[in-house]
Amino acid sequence: MKLYLDTAVFDDIKTAVDWGVVDGVTTNPTLIAKAGQDHETQVKRICGSVGNVSAEVVRETRDEMVIERRRLAAWHENVMVKVPLTPDGLAAGKVLAGEGVRINVTLCFTVNQALLAAAIGAHIISPFAGRLDDINENGMRTVADIVSAYRQQAVTTKVLSASIRSPMHVTQAALAGADIATMPFAVLKQLFDHPLTDAGQKRFLEDYRKEALRRVPAR
Repeated sequence: MKLYLDTAVFDDIKTAVDWGVVDGVTTNPTLIAKAGQDHETQVKRICGSVGNVSAEVVRETRDEMVIERRRLAAWHENVMVKVPLTPDGLAAGKVLAGEGVRINVTLCFTVNQALLAAAIGAHIISPFAGRLDDINENGMRTVADIVSAYRQQAVTTKVLSASIRSPMHVTQAALAGADIATMPFAVLKQLFDHPLTDAGQKRFLEDYRKEALRRVPAR
């Protein structure tokens, strides 16, 4: 399972890229606004650091979305265009997918919606696990069901588990068979954490220093 960051904060993205653990970034206008940056400028900057950058627009009709998404796709070869799982969003996505644009269908909450995304040739479907949990539904069960349905139907659309809230969500997404999980930088950092790792590293270094001192010749 590939790991993406769900953010538009460039410093966090650069840090994660330097760690060598992320393969992409998901953004939306809200995240761009929180980063305090111009949409186009920030997306292009992110694309220069990492591949597979999902960028979303805010138009509502099919024709408006096609025009705006063509503009987004032209910003950089690494851009994947996010469309909402609405009739107009899928119609626009169908047009753009036919033009070779990689489409990420967002705001998915059911298997049936995921089947609609597959029907238009979406590159990625993004079920929002955390938001389903918020309304007392099992978000990761939905992710697993989408993965199962796609495999049974030989669908090539990739399943991206979105709305990740915790390291446990990441584990569950991997066990569910998701192709990608996208998460905030804070959750990515938590994936490194375990008290036994910290204790072990501390012990190894202490033992090394003791041995180094023991080998220093007396004067």
